[in-house]
Amino acid sequence: MFELALPSPSGSGPYPEQAVPRAGWLDKTADALAAPFARRARARGVAATDIAALVGREQDALRNLTLEEIGRGAGELRAALRREGLTETRVAQSFALVRAAAERTLGMRHFDCQLVGGWVMLNGMIAEMDTGEGKTLTATLAASTAALAGMPVHIITVNDYLTARDAETMGPVYRALGLSVGTVVNGQSPDARRAAYACDVVYCTNKELTFDYLRDRLALGRRSSRAQLQIERLAGRDSRASRLVLRGLYFGIVDEADSVLVDEARTPLVISGRSDQAPELAMFRAALDAATRLTGGADFVVDARERNVRLTQAGQATLAQLAPGLPAVFQGRRRREELLTQALVALHLFQRDEHYIVRDEKVQIIDEYTGRILPDRSWELGLHQMIEAKEGTPLTGQQASVARMTYQRFFRRYLRLSGMTGTASEIAAELWSVYRLPVVRIPTNRPVRRRDLGTVVFRTAEEKWAAIGARARTLANEGRPVLIGTRSVAASERVSAALAAAGLAHQLLNARQDKEEAAIVSLAGQRGRITVATNMAGRGTDIKLGPGVAEAGGLAVIATELHESRRIDRQLYGRAARQGDPGSFEAIVSVQDELPAVYASRPVRGLAAFFARRSGRISQPALRRLLRAAQARAERHHAAIRRDLLATDERMSDLLAFSGKGE
Repeated sequence: MFELALPSPSGSGPYPEQAVPRAGWLDKTADALAAPFARRARARGVAATDIAALVGREQDALRNLTLEEIGRGAGELRAALRREGLTETRVAQSFALVRAAAERTLGMRHFDCQLVGGWVMLNGMIAEMDTGEGKTLTATLAASTAALAGMPVHIITVNDYLTARDAETMGPVYRALGLSVGTVVNGQSPDARRAAYACDVVYCTNKELTFDYLRDRLALGRRSSRAQLQIERLAGRDSRASRLVLRGLYFGIVDEADSVLVDEARTPLVISGRSDQAPELAMFRAALDAATRLTGGADFVVDARERNVRLTQAGQATLAQLAPGLPAVFQGRRRREELLTQALVALHLFQRDEHYIVRDEKVQIIDEYTGRILPDRSWELGLHQMIEAKEGTPLTGQQASVARMTYQRFFRRYLRLSGMTGTASEIAAELWSVYRLPVVRIPTNRPVRRRDLGTVVFRTAEEKWAAIGARARTLANEGRPVLIGTRSVAASERVSAALAAAGLAHQLLNARQDKEEAAIVSLAGQRGRITVATNMAGRGTDIKLGPGVAEAGGLAVIATELHESRRIDRQLYGRAARQGDPGSFEAIVSVQDELPAVYASRPVRGLAAFFARRSGRISQPALRRLLRAAQARAERHHAAIRRDLLATDERMSDLLAFSGKGE
């Protein structure tokens, strides 16, 4: 008999949350050896329960109930769940009620595979479900059941649009069960956030949630027992507890879990205090001007993979010669070398329309994994101001770090954590080692009809762009909609220009058109339509086929570059052939693409350059192996960055704890 037993909240603080034990090297070694067996054993234990059959038996009794009767049944079940716990029988009853409520309010009935997905998430695991299999609806099963059992639930999405959309779309299901629903998005006041988090189920973005948690920790300070906070509350209204917005970290369901828990885990989240005055523009301009006088290779070395720049001894000497003609701040060796290094990073490693765009005289960061704008975010240590000076926009105040935390450390604090995504198999080992989350593959409701047309590799980028235009024309003439995926805003606009020059009508979707995303994606499945998009390509939104498109072969997806992870490639390919529709995907790439240029080993880069110069036909298998080797190297590199970041974050946490400071 299954029963979900939540761990006890740790410590005496006001936040119910999970204590994360620190393991020694011997424990870590033993855990790494046992990990493959442990995560499979947990997954097998969950799979042993035929939840669909259990729910099916409960469903018959609900067939003729009205919405009011479903609500009364949910009230009775709420009491039983809190009294008996999440037993198999009670979970099956809850799932049956949620299914009935969805059918009455939305006209949508959970498929059996979605019942399995909800069961997996309720057990604290990652449900890997194909694109179009209804993850948003599936989450209502686990969320409603946990909420009825008395656990505040956070459903965590990747952007404000999906947060608001999912809360509005699924809200009637929760309300039919007597549950309240809240939404937390960018720009809300603390009072609005507090009211949202007080609901039974709240939809929020990963960044808003984590920053709210950090702000709460700052408000509390380090020494804050429940008794102390209660005394403050009794003494007056202006207590620390009254300034909190969250109720704790009980049950979290992470949508697009691979993106949030892995891809975005490479960058720590930092709360900064902005200075009153903008820094001196002359200082940054002088640094940028001096940087242009240095010679790459001789004075400095750029490491694109590590995203840093190193001054050579010759560069340091050149800089010392330039110093007398620069502002006073450059007369100190350490300070001028720091400023010049930042200037070189801004010039050579952060490119407009790839890493950021300039909109309304502001430098706005582009999320490299989703292609979306990150509002109100900035780079640390003066880099943001250096890029503003480079682009000629008004300078903002520099940031001083007040609190920081990685996603790895934050999400491990949930008493119960689960997630859903279409692509997690490749990182199953990392999800287990960091978060103790097994990955369970959920079967599709209908057979998959997605055709893999393979990868074609060209010697040069020019040949690649020409081939992409020709292929798009052929597919559109067949009556098929075409989605062309790119890695950056600049690349998407290059494809757009090439298509326009060839007389091909198309729609462009990147960070500049983020407000039109839903409208563009909603039409991307129409007959003969060509859509060029960055990674934002409607992830979280289904591309529905127009009339006659299925008969023509369905949506055709073309990747113009391989990404730094096979998962991200698979995310793009998954836009085609949803819910049993026909469709295809293919990659048209070149050896001059960014992936081999940055991540291939030196011998492989030399081989790529040789292929680019060579005339005549080149072995496609050899070229594909070259690109896959670079991709594997990139995956290992990013995994190492995440491991190092977590280790650094834990060391900083230990130092802060020793010093008596907050996080």
